Amino acid sequence: MPDTISFARGAPSLDIVDVEGLKASAIEAFDADAARMTAYGTSVGYVPLREWIAEHHGVAPEQVLVTNGSMQADAFLFDSLVHAGDTVITERPTYDRTLLVLRGRDADVRMVELEPDGIDVAALERVLAAGARPKLAHIIPNFQNPAGYTLSLAKREALIELARAYGFVIFEDDPYVTLRFSGQALPTMLSMAPDVTVYASSFSKTVCPGVRTGYLVGPAELIAKIARLATSTYVSPNMVAEGIVNRFCRSGRLEASIAKIRDALRERSQALCAALAEHLPDARFVAPEGGYFLWVDLPQGTDVNALFDAAAARGVQFVKGSDFVLEGSESSLRLAYSGVTPAQIEEGVRRLAEAYAEIGAATPA
Repeated sequence: MPDTISFARGAPSLDIVDVEGLKASAIEAFDADAARMTAYGTSVGYVPLREWIAEHHGVAPEQVLVTNGSMQADAFLFDSLVHAGDTVITERPTYDRTLLVLRGRDADVRMVELEPDGIDVAALERVLAAGARPKLAHIIPNFQNPAGYTLSLAKREALIELARAYGFVIFEDDPYVTLRFSGQALPTMLSMAPDVTVYASSFSKTVCPGVRTGYLVGPAELIAKIARLATSTYVSPNMVAEGIVNRFCRSGRLEASIAKIRDALRERSQALCAALAEHLPDARFVAPEGGYFLWVDLPQGTDVNALFDAAAARGVQFVKGSDFVLEGSESSLRLAYSGVTPAQIEEGVRRLAEAYAEIGAATPA
């Protein structure tokens, strides 16, 4: 079998991780604050990093909780707000692990179609007008996983209006926000409407996945409630990792790391779009303005399950579109370009096109 080319994992390749900067940050962090970094700490996280995040978002430190990755932040929020039978709005498609967690909690998940400019707010309003009363709406506003789409400013404003009118919380899940490589940056909904928004982000995409450091920003009373839950879960998160991230952020290395990652993602995204246009012209997609992912729709009737197996036989991996929805999307797939070089992308798409040709033309609609 040829060498594996994976479009499956949303993670940066080692060549765009600032390993030397992380080494230097670790030494500086231990030299400056070994006592706090090697202690248990408290459930709110490493205090200097908590303060840096608060300043970054223009909120009080009491509104921030630092966690072991943003998935832990998600889990704490769901534990606090979502119970069996509660209605939760998600985009369709949405991040597969979030969908699994919500289904595992027996939530009433209502998926609302995602458009290239974000969730279909008109469709959401119809769902609400028909009687749905969600506890929260989970939204990935920038370079959405899995679609790569970004929520427009007009839709952010409309979503906020709906949240206020119908009394639900917007859960702004935003780990890709700084990874914009084209287009205009947009304000967070947290900054626009802190009264109805809880915000989560992560350093996994901008520092490295191995630091497992994420955070929540929300009303102080909610953060205090979640901090008590965190105490009973793990006493405190990883103080060593958070101490290193704190130094990485405060030293200016974070900005340099983001710039390097953006440049690589721009090049890789362009390579992927060009390769698809050349080798797989049946693919339909929207070129992303940032982030890690590209959503591909193949002609209706294409058997992506068969394509998955045929591609795997050629050493190519991707994630099926059906993994990101409750039902449907059988002719779609997600391609992650963050962990592959342009040369690997070209070869990987060429193999994918061979696999597509092997499974045959799509069944007519």
